[in-house]
Amino acid sequence: AEEHPHHAGAAKALELASGDHEKKYDGDIVRRRTEVEEQVIAKEADAELIVESLPKDDSVPKVDLYLPQSLKDVVFVGHLVTDLDSIGGAIGAAALYGGIPASASKVNSETQFTLDYWGVELPRPIEDILKENPDAKVCLVDHQQTSQMNPAIKVDNIVGVIDHHALQSKTIVTDKPIYIDIRPWGSMSTIIAHTFLTHNRRPSKSVSGMLLCAILSDTLNLLGPTTTEWDRLMVAVLAEIAEVDDIQLLASQQFKAKSKELATMSAPALVNGDQKTFSFDASGFQGDIGFAVVETTDDDAILSRVDELLPEMVACKKEKNLQCIFLAVVNIVKLHSNLLLCGPTEHALASKAFGGNVTMDGALMDLGGRVSRKKDYIPTVTSVIKGGWSKPSNLGRGLSMVDVSQLGKLEVDPNDPHGNVTRVGSVLDSPEMKGMKTCETAEKESEEKKDDVEDEPLTI
Repeated sequence: AEEHPHHAGAAKALELASGDHEKKYDGDIVRRRTEVEEQVIAKEADAELIVESLPKDDSVPKVDLYLPQSLKDVVFVGHLVTDLDSIGGAIGAAALYGGIPASASKVNSETQFTLDYWGVELPRPIEDILKENPDAKVCLVDHQQTSQMNPAIKVDNIVGVIDHHALQSKTIVTDKPIYIDIRPWGSMSTIIAHTFLTHNRRPSKSVSGMLLCAILSDTLNLLGPTTTEWDRLMVAVLAEIAEVDDIQLLASQQFKAKSKELATMSAPALVNGDQKTFSFDASGFQGDIGFAVVETTDDDAILSRVDELLPEMVACKKEKNLQCIFLAVVNIVKLHSNLLLCGPTEHALASKAFGGNVTMDGALMDLGGRVSRKKDYIPTVTSVIKGGWSKPSNLGRGLSMVDVSQLGKLEVDPNDPHGNVTRVGSVLDSPEMKGMKTCETAEKESEEKKDDVEDEPLTI
């Protein structure tokens, strides 16, 4: 059979292997094209025009109309609990502006897969770079809140922010003006890719691949609610430059890599792995809410560990002095999610905000097609709280009645090949606590006994 070299780009390669809106496999198996495949083909003409207009290599032009000198030679670094957009964006920004990429924390399996796939070296830890050069200038990528920033970074040394998230209460405050590029797009790496193009720069094949995979990750293969036309166009362009003939295969491989790691992660790692804290000061509710997200292709594997996850959520809530904590388990293939509720307060707020069907004695709520913390979860919770929601006064007692001193401590499990951190010596692991009624059951029992309530503290 005649070989088809990569001659006409990602869209042409897909069309050669596909029929009308479908892809055929051996044995007459047919599936509909995925959204990412459809978009690469739909944006074919625009992508080809853009790529053809770029220089033939990734050399730096002698004259830049505007690339801020303040970002030259700086360290580009993402947020703690580093994800693919933080690493890919840091690598892309360093290549674009002439700086050094860094990692804020250990990378996950999806990110490591992507680095290996494109033959890119893992950026050095930011702590090591700053130890060698304490006065190094830093540009934050994919975040701008102090709560998500590596503690080794001095705010006074921050000279730039490139991000796609909302500005909230813990956004950095600087004494001097700095470079800011924040756009309401689905991925920070989309911003970097777009900036390459607007400055007539061609990212290298490996940098294009890293940016491409980061956009696919943050937008859930262009199906997530935060996806914009810019994300779709940049995916088509980057797939062309990176010479990706089967973009769906690449997307499936990287998500499979991400999902693999979740099955081996401990309860503390799952609860804290992708958790963000949001502060509220409304008339009926004041305090912080922690919202964790676990994205996976096998949600059953995570939901089967509910009895293990709920106590850890309570421990995290107490240790971080949160008023509420939620954990959403998102199936990134089915685009469906479930919300874990560790106590009566969480059950009450989630019922008001989402109203999904509740199972497991009130510990699990079906959120349907809501899959984005940024667009689906936090805006809804915020709207409810700003609308006057307050914690009902007749809530039953949940697991969080325990004192923080009874929660034991986190230790590295010496018998775990992954080096996972586990909780040791927590009263929540006792048979009495594990048998305690949760959420919905506790609320019902509270209603039945509300005329005979003892003088005991309410759940927080």
